[in-house]
Order: sequence, then structure tokens, then C-alpha cells
Amino acid sequence: MRTRKRTGWRRIVNGVNIAGLISVLFIALPLYWMTIGSFETPANLASSPPQWFPVPGTTANYSTAFSQYHFWIFFRNSLIVTIIATALVLALGTLAGYALGRTPMRGKFSLLVVLLMISVFPEIAIIAPLYLLMREIGWLNSYQALILPYTAFNLPFAIWILRNYFLGIPKEMEETGRIDGAGPLRTMWSIVLPQALPGLFTAGIFCFTACWTEFLMALTFNAQTNFQTIPVGIATFGTQDITPFPTIFAASVVAVIPIGILVFIFRKFVISGLTSGAVKG
Repeated sequence: MRTRKRTGWRRIVNGVNIAGLISVLFIALPLYWMTIGSFETPANLASSPPQWFPVPGTTANYSTAFSQYHFWIFFRNSLIVTIIATALVLALGTLAGYALGRTPMRGKFSLLVVLLMISVFPEIAIIAPLYLLMREIGWLNSYQALILPYTAFNLPFAIWILRNYFLGIPKEMEETGRIDGAGPLRTMWSIVLPQALPGLFTAGIFCFTACWTEFLMALTFNAQTNFQTIPVGIATFGTQDITPFPTIFAASVVAVIPIGILVFIFRKFVISGLTSGAVKG
């Protein structure tokens, strides 16, 4: 019986490993094709059968993206909008998550349900009213036209992650701080936040990625090139007759680099935040 059980578990583990490998290949192959395509000439990229290695390679696509299509403007705009929105989400989400997770409050469950509903609400359903609002207050073609909506849409998810992570921190640590004379804000800043760093990094990276890749609001609210972000900017590459796929691939590779760097640097915190605090209720 034990041998049969072990064999059954091994089959399950092997199946999970195979499924994980397939998932990795499903994600990695498009990234690989995008990367090698960024070093290809248009003729080589359209060749049949396809060339899996850029021989000879060229970096002209990268210089074309920055010089001819002004990709640096889109990159700058994305950095400004994403960094400010992420900072606001983390600041507000930390305070709200701490209040919902550590302090007594009436209607806490109802508030959490509302936050959950907001986090899954499709943005396309309110894009028209938001556009009219932005037009009335004169915020179209500006950074704040994206910063505030991005903050509002990503804040509920961050609150859920941080609130659940705060629940996993022992209350005895806060009580020790209060005994030493620390107030609520001092206790949260000096004792709770250092313990909640994995949750903060997890919420921050998810928010950064969501803002960095958002397309619909960026397309609707900012029509001027000086305020367009990377997703909208790349969509404007080329003309009606020509689509410069190698240049688009080059710009896409540059756009992926910041997210890859963040995930690589803070991967331990993200894994800890997802497997620990984010699964506590």
C-alpha cells in the first residue's frame, strides 16, 4: 500500500512539474522571439522558415525607436506616472491595510467586500464618465489624468494584500512598542512596517506592473505625444502601410527591462509576500 501511495504522489508531482515547465515555455518563448526579433532586419524577421538566431544581428532597431519614434518620451512619461501612482498606492494602502487589519472598526467586513468588488470592476465600464470628468476639470493630456485613476484602481488590491500580511504579524510586537511609549504611528513605522516588507514589495511590484502596462486609460485620456505612456506610444509606431515589427520588438524589450529588474532584485520578498501574508485571512 505504501509503495502504491508513493507512486501516486510521484505521478502527481511529476505532472505538476510538467505543467509548470509547459507554463514557463509558454511565457518564455514569446519573450525570446521578441528579443531576437529586436536584433533582426525586417527581411530576416519575415523569412520562412523563421531564423531563431539573429545572424547577422543589428542594434539599429533600438536607435530607430529612440531617435525616429521618440521612445524616450514615452519611457519618461511611464516612469513619472507609474512611480508616483505606486508610491501613492503604497502610502494609502499601508495606512488603510493597517487600520483594517489591526484596529477594531465597525463595518469592516462590508468595507472589505466593497474593496474586493472595486478591485474586479472592469475599467471599460467607467471609462466614458471618467473621460467627461477629466474634460470638465481640464485634466486631459496631463500626468494627473492617469496618476489618480491608476491609484484608485490599484489601491483595493494593495489594501487586501497589506491587510492580510499585517494580520500575520504577532500583536505582541506592537504591545511591546506601546509599553515603551510609542504611539500608533511610531509603532507602525518602527515595528510593523519592517516586518511587512515582503507584503509591501509584493503590492508595489503588482501595482507598478499594472500601471506600466495599462493601455485603455492612457489611450483615452492622453492623446498628445508629450503625455503618452509606453503602451500607447508603441501602438503609434509605423504608418498605415508599414508596421516596423523589429522596432516595436526593440521598444518592447526596453519596456520589459524595468519590470524584470524589479522582480529579480525583490524576488525573495515577492515570494514571501505571496506565500505568507497574502494567503492569510
